This record gives sequence, C-alpha cells and structure tokens, in this order.
Amino acid sequence: MRYDFGSDNTAGMAPDALKALVAANSGFARAYGADETTARAADQIRQRLDADAEIRFVFSGTAANAIAVSMLAQPYEAVLTHHAAHICTDETGAPGFFGQGVGLIGLPGYSGKIDGMALHAALEEPVVGHRQPAAALSVTQATEYGAVYSEEELRHLIEPAKLAGLGVHMDGARLANAVAAGFDPKDIPRLGVDVLVFGGAKAGANCAEALVIFNKSLTRRIDNRLKQAGQTASKARFLAAPILGLLESGAWEEGAAHANLMAQRLADGIEERSPFVLAHPVESNTVFVRMPDEAHQRLNALGWACYQFDDGSVRFVCSWATTEGAVDELLEAIVSLN
Repeated sequence: MRYDFGSDNTAGMAPDALKALVAANSGFARAYGADETTARAADQIRQRLDADAEIRFVFSGTAANAIAVSMLAQPYEAVLTHHAAHICTDETGAPGFFGQGVGLIGLPGYSGKIDGMALHAALEEPVVGHRQPAAALSVTQATEYGAVYSEEELRHLIEPAKLAGLGVHMDGARLANAVAAGFDPKDIPRLGVDVLVFGGAKAGANCAEALVIFNKSLTRRIDNRLKQAGQTASKARFLAAPILGLLESGAWEEGAAHANLMAQRLADGIEERSPFVLAHPVESNTVFVRMPDEAHQRLNALGWACYQFDDGSVRFVCSWATTEGAVDELLEAIVSLN
C-alpha cells in the first residue's frame, strides 16, 4: 500500500530536522527544557511571530490543543469552534478531559472556516444556568479542509470574541502551510490570540509541537500543569531540536511551500483529466475530491491509501516529502477509474 497521500503524518522526518536531532544527541545537556537547544528553538519561534511569548514543547498536537483550551475555559464553560475542527472530531474528548469538563460548541462554515454570522449568534446567546456558556474561541490555521484564513477573516472572528470577553486559541498544526500560502504569522499575536499551537510534526519534525502562550497571565504554574498531563519531557531537547532544525534552515516554510505546490499539481490534474470534482478550494497542502464510494474503493485496491473525510469527500494530503513522480502516478490511477 502507498501511504504518500494518506496524511502528512505518514512522511518521515525532514533531513534538517533529523540532522538537528542527531546534533542534539551529542554530549550532555541540562534536562527538562533548560538546555541550549530548547532555548534556541523557542527564540526561533518568537522571531517568526515577532512576540515575547512563553513556549513549551510537548509530545502531541492533541495534548497541546487540549491543554491550551483548558487554560481559557473553566469546567463549567465551553469553547466555540468549527464543527469539523480537530478538537471536535479527532481528539476523543481530550479538551473535556484536560479541562475537567470543558465543553465544545461546533459552528458551521465553508471549508472549515467559522461563519461570522454563526459566531455572532453564538456570542449573543444568553448565559443561563442550564448549559455551558462560551468562554473561548478556537480557530484552525490552515483549516481541516485546507482553507487559509486571511488576516481580515481572522480579525472579524477574533475581535467580537475578545469584545465578548472570550479567550482565543489557534490550532496551528498546519501553520507552516498557511504561512507558505501567504499568511503572515506575525498577525497571530497582533490579532489577540492568547495561545497558539505551533505545528512541528506535520511540517517535518518528529512527534513534537510547541505551545506558545502570548497571554502571560495564563502561565501561572504552567510547568505543573504540563507535568501532571504527562507532557514534560525529561530530555526536552529531543522535542525541540527537530523544530529548531526546520526553523534555522528555513525548511519549515520551504517544505510547506513544496507540499502546497504538490497539492496544486494534483488538484489541477484531477480537474483537467478526470471526471471528479474538487470538494473544496485548494489553498494549502490538502485536496478533497468528490468521488463515488466504488471509485474510492478501487483506488484503495490499486494500492493508494486515501480516506473519506467527514463531509464524504476523499482526502489526499501532500507533505514536504511528496514527489512530482508520486503525484503523477496517483493521477494516472485516478484517471484510470473513469
């Protein structure tokens, strides 16, 4: 089975990430994040965001997201987010687990972007004692359907949320792809995001993400919170080093730009050569295709791992490691389904 397009998690570590990991393995270093490698990685992230933020490296995006939203909402409160957001569909209740009962309120919107009118309606809901009121907003950049929010689109969501007293979390698992598509990461702190999950794994690191806390009032006893959650790495340099390697070399952006380009190549070929249609605009590294179940099953039988997504479309994901040859092979297989 070919897993090239099953997920950007199926690719290995990018060369610069692996090189940095090997370098960090040489000699001895202070434990629990007090080492030079971790400090340099954190500084690289601060430079990308042009912000003085508290940064911690954790083992997974699920833990980072769940801990982030639990910092913004009490157990009797809820988080507003898109109904297809990762925290809603793929984290097995982790926000509620880490938040000891924090709820999620799913909102509609095309291609994973929260609809502004739906957000305003949710913000206008009266607070009553029988349901969890909204305390935070969570946005995903790029979205689960590969869409990239513009600065203006995010501002129109974040400003009313902040005016209503909500905290704001951003899931940046594919932030590199959004940046490669033209989004300026410096807009994130300027817009008022309180906590960002800065994506490493999907960008070519190992299983590592960075928790970036702009609102330092949330950092009280953050290390205790992370330790209790099993997210404190004794050899933290091995989480930070691959991200450092990607950032210092520029491979974080370059790999994402390549992935986006491969996704566009695949999308163009599908539109030009197959009877299938795209389910969503291709703005980053994912391609969603409308195809009958029979065609999808035949594609799997031909050896291509690809999955049906929440809206019924079939998802193909490109990564830093996707080659033009693999894209062209997949296209030939898709065309043969006609």
